[in-house]
Amino acid sequence: MVAGSRRETEMPDDSNAKSMSIIVTKGTLDWAYPPFILATTAAAMGLEVTMFFTFYGLTLLKKDLNLKINPLGNAAMEMPMGGGHMAMPNILAAMPGATALTTAMMKNMMKKKGVASIEELRELAVEAEVKLIACQMTMDLFEYRKEDMIDGIALGGAATWVDAATRCGINLYI
Repeated sequence: MVAGSRRETEMPDDSNAKSMSIIVTKGTLDWAYPPFILATTAAAMGLEVTMFFTFYGLTLLKKDLNLKINPLGNAAMEMPMGGGHMAMPNILAAMPGATALTTAMMKNMMKKKGVASIEELRELAVEAEVKLIACQMTMDLFEYRKEDMIDGIALGGAATWVDAATRCGINLYI
């Protein structure tokens, strides 16, 4: 390398090493946990965190949560039963009441194991100053009002997330 060249004198830019953004696109109980756990953990570790909620993920910002788990087409869903693990066959998952049953089973198992609820994790995110952005286009599309959502959220579009993401060292799509 030639002495004095740009490469030799450049200092590494680590300004974005302590920040993370997450695009949240799913609104079921099982898909709600990963983004909130990762966001609150990163915030607790000192990272600046931005979460962008779009399409079905937007429902996770609603004041009234009614999260469910749909076992249909979820072949990896195995529940501990009788010392083993049981997967629900798709034919049973398609029956009326299967979603309510698996949702109740999962919520009960989480309660027994001391897993925080999504409401609790969401409160932790707000307390940790995680920036929660609701996608304005999705709000309009699904006819949600800001009053339907928890306090403290921001509204923005794809450009809002891109702006945040270009300044982050970690970008996740969940």
